[in-house]
Amino acid sequence: MQNARGLLLEPRSIEETGMSRGFLSDLALKTIYSVGELSGQDIAEQLRLPFSGVVEEALTFLKREQLVSITGSKGFDERAFRYSIASAGIERVREALNRSQYVGPAPVTLEAYQKAMRSQTIGDVVVSREQVESALSHLVVNSSMLMKVGPAVNSGRSIFLFGPPGNGKTVIARAMASMLGGEIYLPYAVEVDGHIIKVFDELNHQEAEGVEAQGSTRSEGGRRDGRWILINRPIVVTGGELTLESLDLVYDDTSKFYEAPFQMKANGGMFLIDDFGRQQVRPRDLLNRWIVPLETRVDYLTLHTGKKIEIPFDQLIVFSTNIDPKALVDEAFLRRIRHKIEVGNPSEREFYDIFRRVAAERNVPFDQEGFMYLMREYYLKVKRELRAVHPRDIVDQIIDIAHYQGVEPALTRELIDQACSSYFVET
Repeated sequence: MQNARGLLLEPRSIEETGMSRGFLSDLALKTIYSVGELSGQDIAEQLRLPFSGVVEEALTFLKREQLVSITGSKGFDERAFRYSIASAGIERVREALNRSQYVGPAPVTLEAYQKAMRSQTIGDVVVSREQVESALSHLVVNSSMLMKVGPAVNSGRSIFLFGPPGNGKTVIARAMASMLGGEIYLPYAVEVDGHIIKVFDELNHQEAEGVEAQGSTRSEGGRRDGRWILINRPIVVTGGELTLESLDLVYDDTSKFYEAPFQMKANGGMFLIDDFGRQQVRPRDLLNRWIVPLETRVDYLTLHTGKKIEIPFDQLIVFSTNIDPKALVDEAFLRRIRHKIEVGNPSEREFYDIFRRVAAERNVPFDQEGFMYLMREYYLKVKRELRAVHPRDIVDQIIDIAHYQGVEPALTRELIDQACSSYFVET
């Protein structure tokens, strides 16, 4: 259920969970079995469901069927009763584990997930020029870049970031993600025809700070449904490891439940495909996988039974590459990418500003003469292209060498020569 503010409210009965009594009873049984003995309240907290009207009903069924035993109590309320698996329940729990070994917060229905994602669409996010400037304030970027980034983020669709390596495409993409701001509610898991898809991932999802314990927050209409966790809009990053298989439901034959693919975990936020074109699968095949979702904002995933399910495709998807986009894909696909942003080499003035900023951040005194020596000997004479990442790396090299020699880091000719000789590969 949702109130007017879109806050998901906890169910008041098993029927309102969208799950069957048998499904929740088996999940409660597996939860007890995984620990050995739990109180009714502990079970409710593990399942992220209210005890009254929901977990209470599941436990009543398990007691009636003699699948669990009450081993004691630390109070007079039924919440305090402690439960363990009865002898008759061993076979039942084994059957349940054979179907799925998932133990954790109760899932929500696919329909509930679809509605929640659409009600929290990234399309509602609008960033201003001030927000863009603030998010990129740690970088040296020109006004032309600012004018491209803002509209691209506001599109909530797709972006191609391209240009030579070492100029901050990944850093800019992450800054774009920070512009999205805000939080969304995400379910721990989704249930489809008795199958469980694990959605919440601690590696890719960050719980919003200052949030009260799940299930304890009250609002108009009731308490929040603890099966949903409030997270910062997600940033999911993948690179060379991306495969076509990882873009569909990942079924584990041992645990017998699914892991949501990258794009499902990225819903409501950003999906960054870094080093695009370096994957083991052909770029054309990967991009063909996105044609329908990019157009319709809907994706289709396949259960191992062959059934296809529909999920929202609501994310800012960013392709970041060092390769010329025209060498990767044809013009027809490029038209489907709303915004193409080239992140080129910095100008001499921008390179100077980056160097000064990096030196200040690392407490290395900036020396104009030393900088001019660097530019003359290691860029102008050898006709080396400027890269935005070079100042950071060269200054770090100088610091490492100075510490080894027991001297203060400085932009001296000697330290610059040693740093550049070990950093640049001469051909």
